[in-house]
Amino acid sequence: MRAITLPEFGGPEALVPAEVEAPAAGPGELLIDVVTAGVNRADVLQRQGHYRVPEGGSPLPGLEVSGTVAALGEEVTGWSVGDPVCALLTGGGYAEQVAVPAGQVLPVPTGIDVRDAAALPEVACTVWSNVFLTANLQPGEVLLVHGGSSGIGTMAIQLGREVGAHVVVTAGTPEKLAFCAELGAEVGINYREEDFVEQVRVATEGHGADVILDSIGAKYLARNVETLAVNGRMVVIGLQGGTKAELNIGQLLAKRAAIIGTTLRARPAAEKATIVAAVREHVWPLVEDGRVRPIIHERFPLDRAADAHRLMEESSHIGKILLDVR
Repeated sequence: MRAITLPEFGGPEALVPAEVEAPAAGPGELLIDVVTAGVNRADVLQRQGHYRVPEGGSPLPGLEVSGTVAALGEEVTGWSVGDPVCALLTGGGYAEQVAVPAGQVLPVPTGIDVRDAAALPEVACTVWSNVFLTANLQPGEVLLVHGGSSGIGTMAIQLGREVGAHVVVTAGTPEKLAFCAELGAEVGINYREEDFVEQVRVATEGHGADVILDSIGAKYLARNVETLAVNGRMVVIGLQGGTKAELNIGQLLAKRAAIIGTTLRARPAAEKATIVAAVREHVWPLVEDGRVRPIIHERFPLDRAADAHRLMEESSHIGKILLDVR
């Protein structure tokens, strides 16, 4: 099959189209004919050599796809060959076929084109698992999303809005902030020009953020803690701003706050299946009702994966970047 390989780490040019052996569906797995693959920040980190592939995972990049079921492994029920699906992967999405545990597969939501469905699994699972299952965001609470115009950010805004939270975002341009406002963000902060700590304080009349979804890491740690409300919860899902920072534990204790670090890719299949099931129950009805939608910035043919990565690294996009495989 045709796939994007990574013979060695490096820049976007390290992504090399090649013919590789096609996978087979093992016990408990589905084989998917991939129509579209999603591009994620983790793919860039893997290409650069900063994200180790979990044990047993495909060395090919790609953490989400959409397509149709090509074959069923032993013990798989509830699916048929030809079903339109999308899936959360441990790797291997930049290819014409991928084998994935059945628990990580979702039906393409009614009303969504199979070509667009690849924009949903990673962001929906990331946001639901971290903002809702882990941080337990409640109606009326304040959710601060750093990088509100990213794929994860645009999903977090929509889901936060739908549960009745007050969504605050940071982004780097007026255009990105305007788009976030269209999705339901009540407050937009240009991090290049404004201090988000002060802006959140003013916007919430001193209350602060009950939940912070943070992809920056060390660079924002101290300021995030300052921004947290009493009993606030911060979930760190990325390290774009570094890995090491000083923490004022006294301030954390005084606020009775929590800092939680999570990843999705390396979780055991059983944990991923639990998250996927929750997304199917809680998020998919919102998508099918048209209240939550995939936000797609641009799509590239598979052989231009390097260009897709260049766009991701420029951070000029809003929403998801996709690779059309077929």
